[in-house]
Amino acid sequence: MSLQIRAIYRDGVFVVKQPCDLPQESEVDLIVQGPWTMPPMETDPDQRARVLRGVTQRMRNNPIPAEAPRFTRDELHERR
Repeated sequence: MSLQIRAIYRDGVFVVKQPCDLPQESEVDLIVQGPWTMPPMETDPDQRARVLRGVTQRMRNNPIPAEAPRFTRDELHERR
């Protein structure tokens, strides 16, 4: 079953914006979407530069093969 419900996060709980017909004690999975960003876990500029160099080197060492499948935008974003 798939149901989209809009809610606001307030004081540690999600408050729904419209009524929904879910049984009491229903367990749900939330997917948070929105224009928010997380602060970086690493704040030291030198360490961040080392991490970036490491990631860049791993990408160069493991390129995506030319024969790899190409996904459409809808497939990548699982639009419904």
